Amino acid sequence: MRGAIEKKFKGVITMKTHWQILVVDDEEVMCESLAAWLREDGYAVDTAASGREAVEKARQKDYAIYFVDLKMPGGMDGIETMMQIRRVHPEASIIIITAYATVDTAITAMKEGAQEYIVKPCNPEEISLLVNRIIKVKNLQRENTILRKKLSRQYHFQDVISKNARMREILDLATEVASLRSTVLIQGESGTGKELVARAIHNSGDRASKPFVAVSCAALAETLLESELFGHEKGAFTGAAQQKAGKFEMADGGTIFLDEIGDISPKLQVDLLRVLQDRSFYRVGGSEEVRVDVRVVAATHVNLLQAVAEGKFRDDLFYRLNVIEIRIPPLRERREDIPLLAQHFIERLSHELGKDIGEISEGGIKILMDYNWPGNVRELENAVERAMVTCRGHELTEDDFSFLTQNQTASKAWVAPAGMTLQEMEKLLIASMIERAGGNIKEAAALLGIDRSTLYEKIKRYEIAR
Repeated sequence: MRGAIEKKFKGVITMKTHWQILVVDDEEVMCESLAAWLREDGYAVDTAASGREAVEKARQKDYAIYFVDLKMPGGMDGIETMMQIRRVHPEASIIIITAYATVDTAITAMKEGAQEYIVKPCNPEEISLLVNRIIKVKNLQRENTILRKKLSRQYHFQDVISKNARMREILDLATEVASLRSTVLIQGESGTGKELVARAIHNSGDRASKPFVAVSCAALAETLLESELFGHEKGAFTGAAQQKAGKFEMADGGTIFLDEIGDISPKLQVDLLRVLQDRSFYRVGGSEEVRVDVRVVAATHVNLLQAVAEGKFRDDLFYRLNVIEIRIPPLRERREDIPLLAQHFIERLSHELGKDIGEISEGGIKILMDYNWPGNVRELENAVERAMVTCRGHELTEDDFSFLTQNQTASKAWVAPAGMTLQEMEKLLIASMIERAGGNIKEAAALLGIDRSTLYEKIKRYEIAR
């Protein structure tokens, strides 16, 4: 009868053989009997006659379950054997078996990490149910691990996490241009992850083994930024006690990331233009030309095209920087990424903060999804951290994110001004989308969900300035 069942469920039995079991007992009859019962259930089983033999076999093979006799001669009893095995395989499930059951031995076994404690003589049916239960849990854990890895591959590019269609296009473009020398201009609001995209470009290309040097152009005054970028000679100014290499020299062979490039002064714009054209510069106070091989990735939250039109940014520098353009959408335009990012922050911060918090409730997710995120991904990370610090449970709930709703005025339904026609509303919407896209018609058309040719017709019809 058992043979017929095994043939009928051959696939199930084959799956069971993926999980190896080790039976450890100095009594040969007991050891072989238990092994035979488990083999009849379809499991692959090995045996060991002592604790030392069991530990040696554990070092050679990763068994899923260990049946270990508590009382064994030879200086290594079941508890010591279990402790040694767990040093090799921390995730192993260990079942202690003994003919001498006492409360003290049961407590000791469980305290040291035994999953179960059973008493001889063993009931074959009880053993089958126990192993089946453990294997079910292990199968679920394995499936969960596989799914997490799939999600990681699907939604991660370097350190950038997203499943938004526009972000996937951006990351595909980043992969394509990673090994090129061409300058990249990344535009987007503060906190959208411009530096992460820059690092992803660097780490995906043939410069990955070389330096990635980041400079915040908004953080320093003009004279300090000039010295920071290009270095200085000894005695170039008060306090310059020795020659110092600048960030461009430090990034030689690799990538320099110029954050908030829209904030640099007119003089530095000229200096930077020279570096992009000639790949050379002079240190502050120096007369010797320094040549570098550096890939430049710049970023800004400023609309540079508008800055050029207003005379605040050199047009020749803009076109030098804007060889490959990447526009990162704000978080409010890719809300499907919010749960994914929040979970990522929880997993990382739980270790850093020492908090046993694993997930967010549906109510908590709703608050995050409804919030407008003016500070984008950076603000989301800060919000998750704040919620985790004050959280008293193992799950973040809407109560933990109440500070977001307290600080945000309830949004009201938009009402069109009296007398506004449909055409006027359409003109207003198109002009708004073009402005949001920084004058990029292709991107504006994508935001509006229409063809580029249709958008050009409407721009002409409504006489919209680009």
